[in-house]
Amino acid sequence: MSVVVITGATAGVGKATALRFAAAGYDVGLIARDDHSLEATRAEVANYGVNCHAVSVDVVDATALSQAAQTLADQLGAIDVWINNAMCTTLAPFYSITDDEFRRVTEVTYLGCVNGTRAAMEHMIPRDSGVIIQVGSALAYRSIPLQSAYCGAKAAIRGFTDALRTELMHERSGVHLAMVQMPGLNTPQFDWARNKFAYSMRPVAPVFQPEVAAEAIYGVAQKPVRELWVGRSTIGAIVGQFLFPGLLDRMMVKNAWEGQMEEALNPPDRQDNLANPVGGEHRIHGHFSPEAKSRAAAITSGVPGKVLVGTAVVTGLVLIGKLIGRRK
Repeated sequence: MSVVVITGATAGVGKATALRFAAAGYDVGLIARDDHSLEATRAEVANYGVNCHAVSVDVVDATALSQAAQTLADQLGAIDVWINNAMCTTLAPFYSITDDEFRRVTEVTYLGCVNGTRAAMEHMIPRDSGVIIQVGSALAYRSIPLQSAYCGAKAAIRGFTDALRTELMHERSGVHLAMVQMPGLNTPQFDWARNKFAYSMRPVAPVFQPEVAAEAIYGVAQKPVRELWVGRSTIGAIVGQFLFPGLLDRMMVKNAWEGQMEEALNPPDRQDNLANPVGGEHRIHGHFSPEAKSRAAAITSGVPGKVLVGTAVVTGLVLIGKLIGRRK
């Protein structure tokens, strides 16, 4: 029986992914902060007839996360797949974000991923086998306003992952390291993120269901790739950032600021999960289901380069053909 471990496993993409792997017969290790939500998710996963064990830990604590990995390995067996999904964010202009808030987003989203990767490698390196998947975002390439801490953290994950991947390649390691870059998703993230605006916030359209992300992650676990870009919006943002970043800057100014705001006011008594988990059973879906898409195109990061090379080759052959024709 294969074993998967997921951080941030009790809501949104994490919970959808746990259920997807359970449906495929994986034993599942859950890591999150809220005991009640962990137990609720554990019960849902167990309904698939697989073994499931949950550990309450903050991914910022590297020692505790390493101990959690050992506990899950003891309970479930050798860890085959580890998914770094835990995140938090603050929705505000940079000058409105305090030092502590920026640090917390960075520690959970970026260092939590680093800590999780280290914990996974402690088990995978000796076996020379395993897959580590970083749940990324189009924002790892193309940042947007009002999410400077989160965008910085996702970009940092990409830099860290690229560096570590080359180290593993140098050592000819059997451990695979992949990153899945996601589009806007219909998760409770925008209900629980710290929001300093008078209005409720939302992901930039188009929005996709968390099950789209879960399916992409599951696919990468079965057939590891360097990176997977999910959704045409993600593909367009990443390729566009390479080709015309200045134009995208202007588009962000025009569309992404107001594009993240809803007409509804931000409730004054609203809880956020920056420092502490939001109590109660966590959900997979946010409140954007009426517009959320259930399918998405996806390509690996190598495809654009292959397309460019192919285009160059075809163009070269056409030019050569014309030159030969002229000489005749």
